[in-house]
Amino acid sequence: MSTDNQKVALITGGSQGIGKSIALNAAKRGIGVILTYNSHPEAGTAVANEIKANGGKAVALKWDSADVASFNDFASQVQQVLKNEWNRDNFDYLVNNAGIAQRTLIRDTTEEIFDQLVNVNFKGVFFLSQRLIPLIADGGQIINISSGLARFAFPGVAVYGALKAAVEALTRYFAKEYADRKIRVNTVAPGAIDTEFGGGKGDESHRRQIADMTALGRLGEADDIGLFVASLLSDDSRFLNAQRIEVSGGIVI
Repeated sequence: MSTDNQKVALITGGSQGIGKSIALNAAKRGIGVILTYNSHPEAGTAVANEIKANGGKAVALKWDSADVASFNDFASQVQQVLKNEWNRDNFDYLVNNAGIAQRTLIRDTTEEIFDQLVNVNFKGVFFLSQRLIPLIADGGQIINISSGLARFAFPGVAVYGALKAAVEALTRYFAKEYADRKIRVNTVAPGAIDTEFGGGKGDESHRRQIADMTALGRLGEADDIGLFVASLLSDDSRFLNAQRIEVSGGIVI
């Protein structure tokens, strides 16, 4: 596949689950991929190798979403990869997908748990976007991955859901402040997705309960989100801006 004038997407948390699906489906549409991993380099390398085996171009980079002090060095690393692999000094799409889940009731949530959730799911999103937006081409796009839990509530995820609501508000502010560069910023909010996010898929009775709450009668799959997000990474979505799109099969309606 020729990489001349190829669009490039940076996808955080692209080594597994929804992020992996976004990376693979973006590559199938001819987009160059920079994906990040944190604790599992072999998983990040495997996704990059799968893309390359199918004729695409991909690079996997280590990035810790909670280590804001490292973001300037990470941005420099991205610049070098863009120059070496694509002969470019900018990229087109940032997908803020990396995150961690919560499984604690409000009464059991410690300050340590709270701070970790804030650092990864909100602070990291804010400061990575701030650091990388000078490298995003004018007319590019940021997509923030939120959650249906910003709209409806279940016990045990109060901080996570509140932070995803904050990310949705942040989306609108970024869209407003970078409108002069025609950079669009949107949110995609998955519903209940059948992945290992949060430490497991749950027992069958719980999964059936969630499926019964969903109009389409099933849990979502990673590709339900990955296919949709990848479809937004083009000029086909050129007039979509500052929006929240829930991709949930119609859960809790």
